[in-house]
Amino acid sequence: MQDEYDCMFFIADWHSLTTHPTPENIRKSVKTILSEYLACGIDPEKAPIYVQSDVKQVLELYLYLNMNAYLGELERVTSFKEKVRKQPDNVNAGLLTYPCLMAADILMHKADKVPVGKDQEQNMEMARLFARRFNRIYNVEYFKEPASFYFADKAVKVPGLDGTGNCLYLCDDEKTVTKKIMRAVTDQGPTQLNQEKPEVIQNLFTLCELLSGKEAAEYYNDLYNRMEIRYGDMKKQMAADANALLAPIRERILTYSSDDALLDRIMRQGAEAAAARAEKTIEEVREIIGFRKI
Repeated sequence: MQDEYDCMFFIADWHSLTTHPTPENIRKSVKTILSEYLACGIDPEKAPIYVQSDVKQVLELYLYLNMNAYLGELERVTSFKEKVRKQPDNVNAGLLTYPCLMAADILMHKADKVPVGKDQEQNMEMARLFARRFNRIYNVEYFKEPASFYFADKAVKVPGLDGTGNCLYLCDDEKTVTKKIMRAVTDQGPTQLNQEKPEVIQNLFTLCELLSGKEAAEYYNDLYNRMEIRYGDMKKQMAADANALLAPIRERILTYSSDDALLDRIMRQGAEAAAARAEKTIEEVREIIGFRKI
């Protein structure tokens, strides 16, 4: 992407506040994510990387979008309803207005395309809705409607190892990766030829294709259809392929994460680049709404 588009990447530390992390966890997460971005090949000289909380203008746009968002539509967002179910004792306003903050992140830079997974499609539609609504309320053609960007022909949702969310981390060591994959939830195996897969087993096959390739997934699918599948063998191959993929990335993460001066410089440069764009946007938005220039 960074070689084909004018890209910006960011670390969403404000979004993390919905789960009430400690200050230490926030700082550690920012450093880890930045190191992972670099290890995966993002070049900050081509595509600035910034920390969300370093660009204060986002909060002002977030406020304006909140003023034009309605309770009913926010309560109907699938991700909000899932969070309510998973953390009933922490249903905070940040969870409810998550789509507004996400839209502010996107619209602030007038993004044309946003790389997202299937789970973010509804939030992307909300961002387009907020852009249209702002333009309609103030009778302008200011915000463009951002399109979802996929690396395949459709949006993909990568399942967790148990089908709900637990995952492999790029910095997990070889032993941890193997243990997590070998513990992935399965069943007793098919009891009929060409049996339809339960969701948790389909999740495993989806991960198999992502980690080991389409040919491997087809091989184990054939065994499944013939009632000859051995999940242990399948998971061993997945673990080996995952570790082969992650080993060089993990090594680069360790290298980057040990260089605080480099990480600080990249975050500072990214913040300057993002804030310059954001300030121009927020000045124009203030004028459109009717606020005086500061």
